[in-house]
Formats: sequence, C-alpha cells, structure tokens
Amino acid sequence: MSSNPQAGGSKPVPSMRTPLGKVRKFGPARSGTSDFWQQRISGVAMTLMILPAIIIIMMLLGRNQAGAAQILGSPLIALTMILFIIASAIHMKIGMQVVIEDYVQNEKLKLVTIMANNFFSIAVALAPIFAIIKLSSGV
Repeated sequence: MSSNPQAGGSKPVPSMRTPLGKVRKFGPARSGTSDFWQQRISGVAMTLMILPAIIIIMMLLGRNQAGAAQILGSPLIALTMILFIIASAIHMKIGMQVVIEDYVQNEKLKLVTIMANNFFSIAVALAPIFAIIKLSSGV
C-alpha cells in the first residue's frame, strides 16, 4: 500500500480496486482459466460427438478385422473417431491434473504425477488413434 503524503505518510490510501482486481492473474498457477475453458470446450466437443461415436461403435460390434477396416476405411468415420479420442484424452488429462493440483501437497510428487498424467494421457490417445489409422489404411 502507498502512503498518503498529506497525512505525513502514516495513513494508507484506500484502494479503489475490488478484491477480485487485486488478485487477478496473481494466482500460483496463473493458468486456471485456461484449463477451465479447455475442459469446457473438450466437454462440449465430446457431447457433440458422442452420438456419432456410439453409432460407429455399434456398427463395429460383431465384425471381424476386414469388416472393421471397411467401416473405418471411410475418412469421415475415421476422422470422427480420432477427434472423439483426442477430445476425450484432453478432457481426461485436464480433469486429472486439477485433482492432482488440488490434493497432492508435496511439490515434487505433484510434478511427477502431473508428468505421469501427461504421458499416460498421450499413450491412451495414441494407441486407439494408431489402431484406427492402421485399420483404415488397410495395413
């Protein structure tokens, strides 16, 4: 706080800023709103793509590899499934990261678990994306 020169420097000048204005962008993480919006956007994306994903999965039930490759050979179907997987992995990663940041107190353990969460999320996304690309390309 600054002091009031007219009062001899002993009296603090009242601030016109609101409590929110005083703390905005000064939090420890400085990325809370970004994660918040990424989670909301990925949730909306998953909501919009859940029905097509369920329909595609139901079409794949009971098919052998050739039948699955035929269905996933369509670029639109493969793209729909890949986008759903990416949105799901991003949503999962951010959700777990929020839980880790809120409940893990030890900073070193927090860093290690966030890194493990990132690697796990990437692996969970890449495995089915690789399978879809492999099936749709006919390899």
